[in-house]
Amino acid sequence: MLKGRMAETLFEELMKESGNIVYRFGYEAIVQNLIQLEEKFSRYSDVGEKIRSIPDFIVLDKKGEPLLVEVKFRARPNDPIHRDTVEILRRLEKSWNATLVLVNCWEQPYFRIAKPPYFDSKKQLQLKPLSSTAEWDIKLDVYEEYEMLVHKYLTPTLVPKKK
Repeated sequence: MLKGRMAETLFEELMKESGNIVYRFGYEAIVQNLIQLEEKFSRYSDVGEKIRSIPDFIVLDKKGEPLLVEVKFRARPNDPIHRDTVEILRRLEKSWNATLVLVNCWEQPYFRIAKPPYFDSKKQLQLKPLSSTAEWDIKLDVYEEYEMLVHKYLTPTLVPKKK
C-alpha cells in the first residue's frame, strides 16, 4: 500500500512540475467522509464497489482539459494481474473511461500509460511510455528526474542486490 501511495505522489508531482493542474479525486480522498457512516457503508456493497473504482486524480492539461487518471503500482510491468485487480480495472474503464498510469520499479520506462480499452485480445495490458503522450506536455528533463526518484525510492526493496 505504501508503494502505491508513493507511486501516486510521484505521478502527481511529475504532472504538477510539467505545468498541469492536479486534483486528488479517488476513494482515498473521500474515505474520511465515508468513515462517518460507519455501519451504513460497506466497501463491498454495490455502492461501495462503485466508490472504490473512482479514479485517483483529475488532471487538467495546459489547455484546461480534464482527464481522469488511475495510478497503479506494480513491481514488474508484465506480471500477471490478480483477478480482483482485473475486475477493478474493468469497472474503472466502464464507469469512468479513465486513463491508467502504471508505475513499476523493475524496468524503464518506470511510468507507463494505458487508455481504454486497457487490455488487448490476449488480456494483456496495452502499455506505452508515459513520456510518449502529448496531453500533458511532459518535459524530458522533468520526466528523467522522476524516473530517477522511482529508481531511488521504489526499486531498492524489490530488486535483489547484485553480488
